[in-house]
Amino acid sequence: MRRPIDPEVLKLMLAALPNVAFDGWSNLTFVAACKKANISERKARLFCPRGAVDLAIAFHKWGDDQFEAAFTSKKISQLKVREKIRKAVELRIGLASDKEAVRRGVVLFALPIYAFEGSRLIWHTSDIIWELIGDNSEDYNWYSKRAILSGVYAATVLYWLGDNSEGNEETWHFLDRRIEDVMKFETAKAQLKANKFTEKFNGLTGNFLKKIKRPNRNIDPNLPGYLDT
Repeated sequence: MRRPIDPEVLKLMLAALPNVAFDGWSNLTFVAACKKANISERKARLFCPRGAVDLAIAFHKWGDDQFEAAFTSKKISQLKVREKIRKAVELRIGLASDKEAVRRGVVLFALPIYAFEGSRLIWHTSDIIWELIGDNSEDYNWYSKRAILSGVYAATVLYWLGDNSEGNEETWHFLDRRIEDVMKFETAKAQLKANKFTEKFNGLTGNFLKKIKRPNRNIDPNLPGYLDT
């Protein structure tokens, strides 16, 4: 259950974008956005207490919303899972409306104080992708799939930021290589699982991992203490 972006936050975020390339997701950008959106800074702080940081978060989630709307219209039911993931990651990155705003966001969320927030945003995007392609995992695989995809997605975004090739072709080749690496890992994992010499170890770890369940999606996001992911 995902909460929609507050209309006031969205208005401020859109007003901030022209300044991000020059001042980053900074207080200068936030103040300028308040003036442009005709919203007092005092009022804006009520729904953006961290200022431009909250606008940077809104920018990423806005991209997720656009991606989700665009991807649901794609006909991918006949594709293999790896092909679905490839198309999803390419579409999500391709929908980024402002490369410099993404670059500035990467810099912001690389800071130790905001690193957790940045990781959570990438996880959130990976979660959306898996949901859209029909993942029905109920055990530890729910976590491992999103962790692996988060790594692939983050690495591809970093490569894309420095890619000047036509149509970002080099980025998509990079993405293909990362997905191929993941498939090799999964093959090796399956071979290890079938190996008779690791049978006892696999049994012990398997019993433990079976106890790990996916998060409860039925929690009301309006309840106090709810962590929006």
